Amino acid sequence: MMKPQSLLRFFATLLIFALAITLGYALWKHYMYSPWTRDGRVRAEVVTVAPDVSGLVTRVLVQDNQVVRKGDLLFQIDQERFRLALAQAEAQVVTRKAELDMRRQQAFRRAKLENSVISAESREDSSSQAAQALGNYQAAVAARDTAKLNLQRSEIVAPVDGYVTNLNLYAGNYASAGIARMAIIDKNSYWVYGYFEETKLPNVRVGDKVEVRLLSGETTLKGHVESIARGITDRDNPSGPNLLADVNPVFTWVRLAQRVPVRVHLDHIPYGLVLAMGTTCTVSILPSKH
Repeated sequence: MMKPQSLLRFFATLLIFALAITLGYALWKHYMYSPWTRDGRVRAEVVTVAPDVSGLVTRVLVQDNQVVRKGDLLFQIDQERFRLALAQAEAQVVTRKAELDMRRQQAFRRAKLENSVISAESREDSSSQAAQALGNYQAAVAARDTAKLNLQRSEIVAPVDGYVTNLNLYAGNYASAGIARMAIIDKNSYWVYGYFEETKLPNVRVGDKVEVRLLSGETTLKGHVESIARGITDRDNPSGPNLLADVNPVFTWVRLAQRVPVRVHLDHIPYGLVLAMGTTCTVSILPSKH
């Protein structure tokens, strides 16, 4: 028969052992199934700025990492050629307008003449010439407006409020139309992507409250689940050259849970907080009634 002290130590050890198992199981369950992940990334919309006309860059009015507002002048393309083109187009408008007035006056005078003085064919020809002159005048006006637009587009402005990033444009560079020469991160577009393991997705719902803890400090951001990705790439089943499934015949015996992107909208960003696109964070879904 065991002594009371030995029996007490036995039950105390058994209780501690049971508590350790229970705590270990709870921690394992929390780690495996609770909706949280350390694999979070801060994301934002990157607007690539490309000129609408081609030419030499004469001025760059921003610096790397500078804050810009929508409509601020970023850089300027040599305007001399566009000014000359506009002057030529305006002169063409004046010429076509004079021709139109002349053709209209001729058509008006001939329309008033009697049939015995002028033939019907001449009268129709004068009307056609007036209509042709009107078309030439309208084409000249369109060309003038295009030249004026090209002159305006030689000054490239910021399309959004944001930060100039990785600036690699200098006066003297040649800028081609449609080719991006500057990148701006939209300061009002920051969000977070949390890459959750598939075992945790059953506990993630659109609209759930979220806490985002940045790896760079103690700052905690509040947000909510905006959307959940509906597909990721299957690396074990790519398509072959003939578009048939190229199934990998070898699988490792350890199968890791796939990670699915969950987009988190940030409800409020504290003033003065430096958010950098691509930085890491911990994303935790707060408990809610599902």
